[in-house]
Amino acid sequence: MTSEVLAVNTAFYRAFEKKDIEAMSALWSQGTGSTCIHPGRSILRGWKQVRSSWEQIFRNTAYIEINLDIMATEVADNIAYVVLVENILQVVSGRRLEAQSIATNVFQLLGGKWYLVHHHGSPIMR
Repeated sequence: MTSEVLAVNTAFYRAFEKKDIEAMSALWSQGTGSTCIHPGRSILRGWKQVRSSWEQIFRNTAYIEINLDIMATEVADNIAYVVLVENILQVVSGRRLEAQSIATNVFQLLGGKWYLVHHHGSPIMR
């Protein structure tokens, strides 16, 4: 099961890099229990708010590349989490930016498939 969770985690970041909201939608639980906390932001609750935030990020980001360093993975029954470092290269408003965030992604097994139900990213301060 760990490999299945890691595959969904990887697919999430590939959808993020491609700025593909439909691929992102297929990975997230569509319920009101989904939550997301982008670095430095407040909590978003429910898929409608979460989706809207990703759409805004995609509109405002010309290019993004994310390399991952997995720190921990745990799978227990129908809940799993992945803790990782996101090494981010992006172009926003013509500026090239590099950053690192530490993130926690929580997945829930629903109807035999793993879905993302929570993403929390926090900047790593240097």
